[in-house]
Parts: sequence; C-alpha cells; structure tokens
Amino acid sequence: MLLFGHIGVTLGLFFGLDIFIPRLKTIIDPKYLAIGALLPDLIDKPIGMVIFASTFANGRIIGHTLLFSLVLFLIGLHLYEKGDLRIISLTIGSFFHLMEDQMWASPKTLFWPLLGLHFPKDHKDFTGMEYLIKMFENSFTLNFSISSIPEILGMGVIVILTLHWLIKGFGQNKF
Repeated sequence: MLLFGHIGVTLGLFFGLDIFIPRLKTIIDPKYLAIGALLPDLIDKPIGMVIFASTFANGRIIGHTLLFSLVLFLIGLHLYEKGDLRIISLTIGSFFHLMEDQMWASPKTLFWPLLGLHFPKDHKDFTGMEYLIKMFENSFTLNFSISSIPEILGMGVIVILTLHWLIKGFGQNKF
C-alpha cells in the first residue's frame, strides 16, 4: 500500500483539475476522495494477504476490480439524487487507485469475473502473519525503488495542501 502516493496523487489530481473545472468542488468531497483512494487496499490487503492469505495470496482482489467501482458508483448515483456526495467521492478515489496501481496490466483482476472467477495468486509464498511482519520490517528500512516516486510526490502534495490549509486558517472546513 502506497499510503502517501495514493492519497497525495489523488488529491493532487483533484485540486489540479479543480483549477480548470471549478464545479468539481460542488460534486466531490476531498475527505471522502482521500478515503476512496485507499479503499481498495483497505479491503483487499487484510482479506487477501492476512485473513485468507492461504486462499488468495494476493493483495489485489475484489476492491481492485471494475465491478467494485461500478457497484460503488451505482450506489453513489442513487445517493447523489438524495444530495449525498460521499459515495461518489469514494468511487472516484477508488477508480483513481486502480489507475495508480496500473490495474490494466492485470486484466484478470481488473475485469473479474468476466475473465474467470479466480484471482491470480501472488508469487510471494508466506502466511498472513509473515506478511504483517515483513510490512513492519519494511517500514523501518530506508529503501528507494521505482515505487518510491509516487510516495515522494504524494508526500509533497500533502505538505503543500496542509500548508495551504494552515495559511487559509483553521476556521474553514474547505480547502
């Protein structure tokens, strides 16, 4: 999970598009957009890599499918008619997550269940507890890889947005 990458890049795209399409602020709630940017990993990592690690052995399952985004979108449309923007914001964040994860490179997962009912298994062979221990160890290891680039960009966007929020003042709830 690229925590800062998913949140920062998604919020950066949103606020970048907001410059050209100011109406986005009336449709999308940035708080729920940020949560939606993490939603596929919040669902799939615990299920696929920890709880049912021996079954799935993959952190990209149901939440990383277009079907999940479509169902979320349909629920969001229903609630949008009643004036609730939260689920639409979650859906957009979730869809951005799929793009940031380059899910088009894993069509069997992206288009599940159209290309088969089983999710591809990851090449890593460990149990759920071993996965948690490995994630804990990696969080204390300084390591630069290609996946560090979105993390660094995301951190930069989050710092800029935080400074913007601090300069504008604590009294306002909007960015």
